[in-house]
Amino acid sequence: MTSIVQPRRPIALTPGDPAGIGPEILAKAFRDAPEAMRGCFVAGDVEVMRRGAACIARPGLASLPVAQIESLSDLPSVPPRCVPVLQVVAGQSAADLPVWGRVDAAAGAHAAATVRWAAQAALRGEVAAMVTAPLHKAALAAAGEPFPGHTELLQAEAARFHGRAVADLPVRMMLANPELRTVLVSIHVSLRQAIEAVTSGNVLETLRITHQALVAVLGRPPRIAVAGLNPHAGEDGLFGTEERDVIAPAVVAAQAQGWLASGPHAPDTVFMRARRGEFDAVVAMHHDQGLIPVKYLGVEQGVNVTLGLPFVRTSPDHGTAFDIAGQGVADAASLIAAVTMARQMAG
Repeated sequence: MTSIVQPRRPIALTPGDPAGIGPEILAKAFRDAPEAMRGCFVAGDVEVMRRGAACIARPGLASLPVAQIESLSDLPSVPPRCVPVLQVVAGQSAADLPVWGRVDAAAGAHAAATVRWAAQAALRGEVAAMVTAPLHKAALAAAGEPFPGHTELLQAEAARFHGRAVADLPVRMMLANPELRTVLVSIHVSLRQAIEAVTSGNVLETLRITHQALVAVLGRPPRIAVAGLNPHAGEDGLFGTEERDVIAPAVVAAQAQGWLASGPHAPDTVFMRARRGEFDAVVAMHHDQGLIPVKYLGVEQGVNVTLGLPFVRTSPDHGTAFDIAGQGVADAASLIAAVTMARQMAG
């Protein structure tokens, strides 16, 4: 079997909300997919990861060791099926860890702190990429974080690092699995706000970010389909004029740049066409329009990618799963897929 090519720099993994499934799926990935996890380390807290490793323990199986590393130079000496942890936040005792599956402000603050550390390490060029286990939005809010999720937090960190306004560093969310890629014009906003965000400028910006990111991934210009906003892509204005007045001009502008964009296409069929191989990606007008088709195909291989950042960031295509956290039954497949994609994108 051919070995996985490792990046020259390591990949930082953040454990997400310590009350969710993040720590246990990280532990499960190191135990069950040691080749895929080579060159990776957890930027977090040793006790959080020890608890995550303990909850996947089973009778008759050796316990998974968790090793604290003092610096990234220690990483090559960590053996397979051992979780290397760089302590990047204030250490906690086992008694101080949050209750599994419960929204906790301290857990939200802890999770945000690990993400900020990894983002800064990526911005400084110390790591090749970052892969983030799920955050819990209510815990972030309880901690006083002004961001609803990873995408917005990372955008703000990158803008601050480069001394730019957040608006000057546009990012987009891409959800991908082996069958379908979809990129969103808007992310975590209400549906009313999402419709208002469908402007020619935002659609064109999404096409630019998608084109640039996928050229790097595919090694060729991607074929990008643009979904309409309304049923049947407006049916020549019968069901709405956004396609004619807003989306189509952005597609024409993208084509003038030489990008292989087409549309607007009927949103109820364009994802099937992409899945059949007609397109490399679909630009969707809002969150649920784009994510429902990807998640319907199964979250096990789904990967969330933030496009437009000056570093590579991927994550599993699922949440904190508070209902099963701590039981050791969470599936690590999406996390492993996210690590694999991060490695491919980092080169």
